[in-house]
Amino acid sequence: MINKVVASAAEAVADIPDGASLAVGGFGLCGIPVALIDALHQSGTKDLETVSNNCGVDDWGLGVLLRDGRIRRTVSSYVGENKEFARQYLSGELEVVLTPQGTLAEKLRAGGAGIPAFYTKAGVGTQVSEGGLPQKYDAEGGVAIASAPKEVRTFNGVDYVLEESLTPDFGLVHAWKGDRHGNLVFHATAMNFNPLCAMAGRITIAEVEELVEPGELDPEHVHVPGIFVQRVVFAPHGEKRIEKRTVSLAAPASGTEPATDTSQAGA
Repeated sequence: MINKVVASAAEAVADIPDGASLAVGGFGLCGIPVALIDALHQSGTKDLETVSNNCGVDDWGLGVLLRDGRIRRTVSSYVGENKEFARQYLSGELEVVLTPQGTLAEKLRAGGAGIPAFYTKAGVGTQVSEGGLPQKYDAEGGVAIASAPKEVRTFNGVDYVLEESLTPDFGLVHAWKGDRHGNLVFHATAMNFNPLCAMAGRITIAEVEELVEPGELDPEHVHVPGIFVQRVVFAPHGEKRIEKRTVSLAAPASGTEPATDTSQAGA
C-alpha cells in the first residue's frame, strides 16, 4: 500500500491551480480543514469554485479566501453568517448557486459513488426546479446569471426534479484520525459533509488530528476508506472556533430573571 502522508499542508495543496473546483468539508466552523485552507490562501491560488455547506465566517475558514477575492463561484446551502459573502453576492462580485442542504449532500454522495444524476422531490414547484434563482448580479443590481430550469419527471404520481451530481477537482477534509494509507475516521459533527467531500473529490487531501499506523484503525470504524484519499497531512494542533456561543451568566439574585450571553464566539 502507498504511504500517502505529505510533509506539510503547503506541499499538499501546491498543485491546486487557479480556477480549480474544491469540495470543502465541515459544518459551520466544525470540522473544517483550516490548515489546508490557510495553506491555499498563502499560496495565492485564485479564481476558485467552492462546494461547501457554508462559506465560513468573515475571518475564518473559507471566509479568508472569500475576503481576499479568491473565490469566484460557490455552491452552498447555508450562507447566513458571513457579511462579506452577502456584500460580494449582492454587488455582483460572486456567483452563488444556492442548493437545498439535503440535495447538496446527495450531489456529493452520488458523485463519489459514480452516479451522474438523481431525482429528488426537494425543490419541485419552486425556483430550484423552475429556474430563475439569481446566481449572479451585475453592478447595477440586475440579474446577470439566473438558474436554468431543470427536468421534472413523475414517478408513481409524484413529481421529482433531476439534479446533477458533483465531482470537484479536489476534496479538502478534516478528520479526527487517519492512517498512512488514507483511511479516515471523523468525530461527531465533523461527520457532516467531510465524508461526502472526501468521496466526491477527484483528488482528496485530508488533514488529520491524529496520525496512526496502518492496522491501528478498526476497519468497522473507518468512515472513508483510503481508496478515496490521495494525500494525508498531520495537523494536530489546529485552532477550533465556535460559530456562536450561548451561555448562561452568573446566577442572578433571587427573584430576578437569568441573563444569557449570545455573543459571537472567539477562539
